[in-house]
Amino acid sequence: MSEAECIFCKIVRGEIETEVMHDEDEVLVFEDIRGRAPVHVLVIPKQHVASLEEITKLPAPVVRRLFEVSSMVAEKLGVRESGYAVRINNGSDAGQEVFHLHLHVLGGKRLGMP
Repeated sequence: MSEAECIFCKIVRGEIETEVMHDEDEVLVFEDIRGRAPVHVLVIPKQHVASLEEITKLPAPVVRRLFEVSSMVAEKLGVRESGYAVRINNGSDAGQEVFHLHLHVLGGKRLGMP
């Protein structure tokens, strides 16, 4: 999938509206429209990277920032203390539906492994 066709890239460019939770130079956070927990947001790099397999295309500080922002957003949404999950689905068999690297931050209920 090209950047022009990527739904997350369209969100980054402002072509598709969404509930933005956090926005900074290299990272964007927004609600998952198909949330599977009371708290379910997506943390994405603004640069198009299709999957975890391409993570080396991102500068190391951006990779680190993805995880820092995940923790920060969990705090902001009130699930950091009780616990939250950060999940990356990598590839179709793992459930990746949008081929733009994204971290799911889930919380607000007891979570288990799928």
